Amino acid sequence: MIPTAESMVSYQQLSEDYQRVELALAYLEEHYQEQPSLASIAEYIGLSEYHFQRLFTRWVGISPKRFLQYLTKEHAKELLDRCVPVLDVAYETGLSGPGRLHDLFVHCEAVTPGEYKLHGQGLTIHYGFHPSPFGECLLGVTERGICGLAFVNQGNRLDAFNDFRRRWKNARLVEDARQTAPIVERVFSPTPTANGSSLKLYLNGTNFQIKVWEALLRIPPGSVTTYQQIAEGIGMPGAARAVGQAVGSNPVAYIIPCHRVIRKMGVIGGYRWGSTRKKAILGWEMART
Repeated sequence: MIPTAESMVSYQQLSEDYQRVELALAYLEEHYQEQPSLASIAEYIGLSEYHFQRLFTRWVGISPKRFLQYLTKEHAKELLDRCVPVLDVAYETGLSGPGRLHDLFVHCEAVTPGEYKLHGQGLTIHYGFHPSPFGECLLGVTERGICGLAFVNQGNRLDAFNDFRRRWKNARLVEDARQTAPIVERVFSPTPTANGSSLKLYLNGTNFQIKVWEALLRIPPGSVTTYQQIAEGIGMPGAARAVGQAVGSNPVAYIIPCHRVIRKMGVIGGYRWGSTRKKAILGWEMART
């Protein structure tokens, strides 16, 4: 599917909107005990109340107040209580294959042990920077599938690129945004593709990491789980800490939904691409489910 000029402009607008929404969420993280008004948030990010409300609703589809309700500890704990067996029931709710995102099937292929040691030697990876609903992202693809997706923090493309290169240090990296643009369109599209074809992931990780990442793919959008629940779901109840490390090493942001893992007390917790972005993604998904 070739992205249309209209859709790419839309992503550019959503990406720009997100920068201001992120500022608003960061402000709320710092001042939540004061229960700041809409007027004070709008003033902080340099907009009128009207324009802030309009921007926020355009970005997520609901009001700021309703969005923030989704991000409270109480709501998170309610989701956890409701979704305790989330890894077990995922297949019973209509999911098939290793996982699904936005009605797009996701197929995982792991590198072999021999390929893992080569760190991408003999492999060509095309990559590009693109706007997304959650800010700029870096996407890398091979003939065998998506091998990396990362968000750019604070406009620092070099950090995102260096982290990506570290994972595939012996591969040939070719910047080609024209080739990666259609895949970005599919990743963030809210509707299934016309032909129903799957998103393919080509993952470079240890056997344990792959097992954890595949478990993450079974968490439905709008749901959350804990590190302990994932450990139990993969048959290793004593490995919650190791699960946390594997979640933090996720090389494919958003598609492999590590943002849906929170602490068991309902605390949303940290995120490799920023805790504010994690809250933004969670709230975005909850608003759509």
